Amino acid sequence: MAKVEWNDAVKTVSGALVKINKKSQHAADQKMVLATHRTAATTSTCCSRLYLRGLSAVSRSTLPKAKELAARSRFTEVSAMVRTRSKDLMQIAADQAAFLAQKDTAGGKKTMKAYYWHICGEEYDQQHGN
Repeated sequence: MAKVEWNDAVKTVSGALVKINKKSQHAADQKMVLATHRTAATTSTCCSRLYLRGLSAVSRSTLPKAKELAARSRFTEVSAMVRTRSKDLMQIAADQAAFLAQKDTAGGKKTMKAYYWHICGEEYDQQHGN
């Protein structure tokens, strides 16, 4: 078993040290190096872990259902609506005023982006009869 010893200056390591380039034609041959270091709650001195992980080409075993395809379509369209509305200079002032008016109410959206998603989602649902 390999042993990882970190420099005293390193207290925690979390995440990928080396990532897989998924766009590369050799992605299947590459390995991701994940490292963790934690302070153990016990007296154990074995607190570091190093993992090698290959590219996992996981494919679905079933086709997406109509409900999932509808949700994907809704997400795509609402996302485009949010992007367009947030850049529309004619509506920004009115949207900001409406956002501030609802922000501190019960169930109010706390960020402008969440507010846009809520408004555009409702608009999409009205247009498509949901």
